[in-house]
Amino acid sequence: MGRHFGDLAKVRHIITYSLSPFEQKAFANYFSKGIPNVWRRFSSQVFKVAPPFIVTYVTYTWGNHVHQQGKRKVAADYENDV
Repeated sequence: MGRHFGDLAKVRHIITYSLSPFEQKAFANYFSKGIPNVWRRFSSQVFKVAPPFIVTYVTYTWGNHVHQQGKRKVAADYENDV
């Protein structure tokens, strides 16, 4: 009954190759190349990414500490109350 959805157009002079998912190895070279590659990428970027996160964390904790100090009552102000 006519063409299927994938065969609607006739494309010429274009060659496509594909590999079946059943023929691929999901974890090919995972331990020999994958883990060392992750370590190399991590160690090359950690000094670019970590300092802003550390500065942000220290600033955030300092701001929370100052805010909590500002919310406290001073006990000396209430010594003479009855």
